[in-house]
Amino acid sequence: MKKNKISKNWVNKQRRDIYVRKSKVDGYRARSAYKLIEIDEKFKIFKGGICVVDIGAAPGSWSQYVSKIVKSGKIISIDLKDMEKISNTIQIKGDFTEKDTQNHIKSYLNKKADIVMSDMAVNTTGIKNIDSIQTGELCKEAIIFAKEVISEKGFFISKIFMGSSFNEIVALGKKIFKEVKVFKPKSSRKDSKESFIICKNLR
Repeated sequence: MKKNKISKNWVNKQRRDIYVRKSKVDGYRARSAYKLIEIDEKFKIFKGGICVVDIGAAPGSWSQYVSKIVKSGKIISIDLKDMEKISNTIQIKGDFTEKDTQNHIKSYLNKKADIVMSDMAVNTTGIKNIDSIQTGELCKEAIIFAKEVISEKGFFISKIFMGSSFNEIVALGKKIFKEVKVFKPKSSRKDSKESFIICKNLR
């Protein structure tokens, strides 16, 4: 019964959510596109001809947004799940945390990436602290990978949860990048503990 109630609440929440409705009109696969759009409007990140690595990309709304702007550039989208095709993207199915998958990504990079972005999160347990720690580990792994493949003036963008690993992630970001900001888009649900870390310019 409880599970039924939760899924009913979720359905009602989705119906009322303007970003869910907007995503259907604009043709995005998920409302998360608007988080990236807000990040881009604030930090002026995407432009034509750049190389972008999108980690945890499924269902693909971040890659969809970027493919509209990057045009002649390159987008490499990675996820554990299959994704429907998106024009102008190279899709890799695999576990990003495995070295083989990371090497697979690197094999497509004929130059340093301009942007590494990650909307990765673990399947939530509902225990906020555990979810925050596990998603935090994914974020740290993505930062370390970004350090290897990103250009000197490149950007790193990642979902980050408020919680015990938050300060550790910000500290790691500051160790690797010169500029580190944390931003919560309006399209991020108020009751969600998520924010995004935006790092720029390698040290």
